Amino acid sequence: MSALRTMLASASMIGVLAVGYGMWSIISPEESRRRDLLRDLPEADPHRMDESRRRTALVMQVLKEASETNENIALMGGPE
Repeated sequence: MSALRTMLASASMIGVLAVGYGMWSIISPEESRRRDLLRDLPEADPHRMDESRRRTALVMQVLKEASETNENIALMGGPE
């Protein structure tokens, strides 16, 4: 009985893995679609990448200034 239970558990685990792999292969995009998605990312455009870097630098600067002060900047009105 124990051998039957082990075989049944193993078969069910293999079945679940096969179903998961099948769903993964159905859902994932094809190689050509994947290349199109990567090409259209904002990081592919140098101008957008520079904007993103500047925006990230500004956010990091604000976070650094906020960490160096004891004031609660959440209560401030924002830039004026």
